[in-house]
Amino acid sequence: MTILDDIVSRTRVRLGGEPPPDRAAAETAARNRPPFALTAALRRDRINVIAEIKSASPSAGSIVGNPDVEAIAAAYKEGGAAAISVVTEPEFFHGSRGWIRRAAGLPVLMKDFVVEESQLIRGVAAGASAILLLAALLDAAQIRDFIACLAAFSCDALVEVHDEAELERAVGGGARVIGVNNRNLRDFRVDLGASERLSQQIPDGVLRVAESGIRSRGDVERLRAAGFDAFLVGESLLRQNDRAAAVRQLVAGS
Repeated sequence: MTILDDIVSRTRVRLGGEPPPDRAAAETAARNRPPFALTAALRRDRINVIAEIKSASPSAGSIVGNPDVEAIAAAYKEGGAAAISVVTEPEFFHGSRGWIRRAAGLPVLMKDFVVEESQLIRGVAAGASAILLLAALLDAAQIRDFIACLAAFSCDALVEVHDEAELERAVGGGARVIGVNNRNLRDFRVDLGASERLSQQIPDGVLRVAESGIRSRGDVERLRAAGFDAFLVGESLLRQNDRAAAVRQLVAGS
C-alpha cells in the first residue's frame, strides 16, 4: 500500500464512526458567508497566495505542534494572502475541522481526503468557503456530483490533480478551479515541472492553482509565467518566524 492508500483506508474507518452530517447547519453556515468566496478572491489580478495551516505531514513530520490557528491566520492576512488553506485530516496531518472557524478573516479552503458526500456537508457546516477534491480518489462522475453538492451551498471546489489522467477526470467532471499538486501523493516527491506541464492542458477560463514545493518569489514568478492564477504555500511559510513578512515576500517581493 502507498501512503495515500493508507490515509484513505483510515479515513473510511473514521467516517464509519461519525454521526450523520448536519445539513441544516451547513445551510445556515452557507447563508452567513459570501457565496463562492474562494473563486472571487483568486480572480483578482495580482499574485494570489493561498497560505496553508497544518500541523504535520507524512513527508515532513511535525511542522507546527498544536498550532495557534488564530494567530497564524492573522499573520497570513496581514501579509496579504488571498485565502487560507486548513488541513483537517486528523491522523496523518494532525488537523481538525474545528480549525476552520478559527482561521477567520479570509476565504478558507478545507483540505482533507474526501471520499463521500458527508465530508462535504460537515466541511460546509464547519465554515469552509471551499473544499479540496482529489482527482486521484474520484472519477469524473463523482467529481461532478461533489461539485454540484458544494454549489448548492455556494461553496467552491478546488479539484487537485498531479498527472494527465487525473486532469482528464477533473475536466470531465466540470472543475472550474484546478490545482496542480507538484507533490506526488503516492511517494511525496516534488517537481515544479508538473505544474508547468499540466498548465498547458487546462482549459481556458478555469482558475489554475499551483500547489506544493513553492518556497520563493522566484518559484511564484516561474509558475505565474506558466499561467497560474494562485499559489498554495504551506510548509515554507509555517517554518518562518515572521509569517506575515514571508507571505508579503511572495506577494509583493519585499
